[in-house]
Amino acid sequence: MDGNTAVFLALIAPAWEQRKLGELASKRIEKNSNGIKETFTNSAEHGVVSQLDYFDHDITNDANIGNYSVVYPDDFVYNPRISTIAPCGPINRNKLGRNGVMSPLYTVFSVDDMISKLYLEHYFKTNRWHQFMFLEGNSGARSDRFSISDSIFFEMPIQCPVLEEQELIASFFDRLDSLITLHQRKYCGVASWMLGVALVRLGSESDGAFGEMKHVLR
Repeated sequence: MDGNTAVFLALIAPAWEQRKLGELASKRIEKNSNGIKETFTNSAEHGVVSQLDYFDHDITNDANIGNYSVVYPDDFVYNPRISTIAPCGPINRNKLGRNGVMSPLYTVFSVDDMISKLYLEHYFKTNRWHQFMFLEGNSGARSDRFSISDSIFFEMPIQCPVLEEQELIASFFDRLDSLITLHQRKYCGVASWMLGVALVRLGSESDGAFGEMKHVLR
């Protein structure tokens, strides 16, 4: 179990609602009819990045770019390419602040205001959704790609606290990421702090699912 998942499990409250991804999100079906030239890729390690930055050159076939999917700022992208750190493929958010296009091999989707984009971004950094993927999909004909249909993918269950609590949890993980960066990812120290956070959650019974964590975030 990774550290982010451990903290999510510690924070989950019985009253949290479970929603299907398809109730919160819609697949982007818009094709590149406006001639957008910049192609994005979704890296498990670096997130959504420009293909030029990732590969040092553009590998897009200009003859096919019109069939590519348009990606807007804050859209989420699922990349079915599997790796050690992304055994089901990564899901990341476009935080580049501009439009781009992606190969139709990727699944691009937007989410509505019923869920915090930052919360969902951090949710997909955990492995909490992997069990569903392993049960409902497979590695397909190619061993380096995960195979799951769109209809099944959008059946994925998402744990959803109230929006205010989503924003609080997302803020916590953002600050945790900053702390990890600040301390050059010194795992042991951060893991101990995360364990303390989990214990605070488990010991709190009077202030909602996030309890004393509000004081940690101030």
